[in-house]
Amino acid sequence: MLALIQRVTEARVTVDDTVVGAIGPGLLALVGIEPGDGEPQARRLAQRLLGYRVFEDADGRMNRSLADTGGGLLLVSQFTLAADTRGGMRPSFSSAAPPELARREFERLVTLCRALHPARVETGRFGAHMQVSLVNDGPVTFLLRP
Repeated sequence: MLALIQRVTEARVTVDDTVVGAIGPGLLALVGIEPGDGEPQARRLAQRLLGYRVFEDADGRMNRSLADTGGGLLLVSQFTLAADTRGGMRPSFSSAAPPELARREFERLVTLCRALHPARVETGRFGAHMQVSLVNDGPVTFLLRP
């Protein structure tokens, strides 16, 4: 399980011209599920998403987490994030979890995040063709693994 997180001033996901998830200041997390991922990985990633210190404190240092700021979290399933890109000129998706496992583990992650961060957790739509819009704040972008 991995997440590409971006600190944003705003982000939204649109499916068929309808906004299905949107946040103001907070984190956008593009989430890739890999074979073998389960509850331990989801639990650890949820803790990292909410506790990773990427927001500035009064001194301008990245010392505050999403839990500290109460900002929004937009979770978007993105199987291409788990692609193997080491060889050739075309990605291989053998390192991404099959759709049934990916859906189950993504939903587990969403449930955990909502339980731990009642402020605001939004999502895209699993398996849909989505348009993701964001304003990256910084820019600040990190790749997290549990």
